[in-house]
Amino acid sequence: MITFEEFGKLELVTGKILSAEDHPNADKLLILKVDTGEEKPRTLVAGLKGHYDISHLEGMSVIVVANLEPAKLRGVESQGMLLAVQDGDTVSLITPDQPVASGSKVT
Repeated sequence: MITFEEFGKLELVTGKILSAEDHPNADKLLILKVDTGEEKPRTLVAGLKGHYDISHLEGMSVIVVANLEPAKLRGVESQGMLLAVQDGDTVSLITPDQPVASGSKVT
């Protein structure tokens, strides 16, 4: 278990997916550009290929772990992580149920 204090260290913010494309070196990964309310969009690498059509992702609001240490996934740096739920073979992104500004903090 983690403490409430440890949980409070997570920086969860809203983001808007600006673009999505296939990862050139991975069968299940997509490369996303996500507006999290910062000066430049973040690049996120996510295992969503086969679960979402690229055209459906663009414009979608999502929840991003913004203070996760960047990691290279098959040669592409991912600057955060999207929150999703998996139920068997179904993957569903966690999204706000109302329009919110990019960069809004999840509380």
